[in-house]
Amino acid sequence: MSTSRYEMTREKGSQIVSVARLLYISTARYGGDWDSVPHAHRNAELFYVVGGRGQFRIEDELYPVSTDDLVVVNPLVQHTEVSFNANPLEYIVLGIEGLELSVQGTSEERFCIVSFQGGSQSVLPTLREMLQEVQAGLPGFDAVCQGLLEVLVVRLMRRTDFSASLAPPQHTSKECAAVRRYIDSHFKENLNLDTLAEMVHVNKFHMAHAFTKEYGVSPISYLNQRRIQESALLLKSTDMPLSRIAQTMGFSSPSYFSQSFRREMGQSPLAYRQSHSE
Repeated sequence: MSTSRYEMTREKGSQIVSVARLLYISTARYGGDWDSVPHAHRNAELFYVVGGRGQFRIEDELYPVSTDDLVVVNPLVQHTEVSFNANPLEYIVLGIEGLELSVQGTSEERFCIVSFQGGSQSVLPTLREMLQEVQAGLPGFDAVCQGLLEVLVVRLMRRTDFSASLAPPQHTSKECAAVRRYIDSHFKENLNLDTLAEMVHVNKFHMAHAFTKEYGVSPISYLNQRRIQESALLLKSTDMPLSRIAQTMGFSSPSYFSQSFRREMGQSPLAYRQSHSE
């Protein structure tokens, strides 16, 4: 007899995904009587276009969409849908609390659009299964849908190099949410309070105080935490020298990187790498 045993370890990504909560799921088909107006939500929305062609207006910009496009609009971002009457837009939409999604390698943190046309790993079957559960209303359907949401997000991160991060609390101001999203997308760059405050056009001391009140951590501490999280992934998955990791993640020196890593993770970068390689 032979057996195989696989240990289940929780990676950073799975811990973040488990925070997400499904608020609603619905379907929509654009008609001539639907007058959609710009609006924003405290939660993220995920749209999957199952038919038709149209556009998404994200704040002041228009972006074309068609069948098998996935559109993610993060919290507090103004948006609306525009359909072409000759080919009405039809989609499934999820409301998700506690999570933001973005595509790695891009500077856009408000939204993302990814095409699944011709892809072998479409998320549509999972979305249809969620709809079937809701429509049937059998006991435990909400738990099934929540589980399917977590599966969906993990598969998105695999398929399209999505990056998941915790969403701001529902009472978060637009300025604080914008600063946090900017840090999530630009943490490798040389950021400081002046840069972040200038981006949202507020006084840096006011911005730092508001951010700390909202998230329980200062903007610079949050920046260091994001850098440490990504550094830990590199330490586990690559042989990149510590000095290179420090430089890549935006630390001013290898010694400051080691000091910051030890303070956040409870051990040195080298010890962390060795423990995970074992």
